[in-house]
Amino acid sequence: MVEQFVGNWKLTTSENFDEYMKAIGVGFATRQMGNMVKPNLVVSVDDAGIISMKSVSTFKTTEIKFKLNEEFEEMTVDDRKTKSIFTFENGKLVQKQMWDGKTTSLEREIQDGKLTAKCIMDDVVAVRTYEKEA
Repeated sequence: MVEQFVGNWKLTTSENFDEYMKAIGVGFATRQMGNMVKPNLVVSVDDAGIISMKSVSTFKTTEIKFKLNEEFEEMTVDDRKTKSIFTFENGKLVQKQMWDGKTTSLEREIQDGKLTAKCIMDDVVAVRTYEKEA
């Protein structure tokens, strides 16, 4: 299932991310930083099935730990306090973040050996592509 996501992934391309950050309410200064930073995404799974997803960059490092289908509180990189849940659907790791009556979803999947993260807020879609590091 999620084992295909395990590894160290480096961000290589980012499309429409500024518009996505605007749509979820990220302020100008944080968006400027978010557009410049090229984070690594480090995904691991422990023996108890707890998934760790760490975003590592020179700007900020964050880590969330979760089990599939279990809601948890998440403090996002841009300081939103959300209720989040991850599910595994049709080969995709789907994350829903809910806060202040809003919902965004992030769909991560492996395509041609690359990890793509589709960030969706209403009709705004950003796509971020990561390549696995050896």
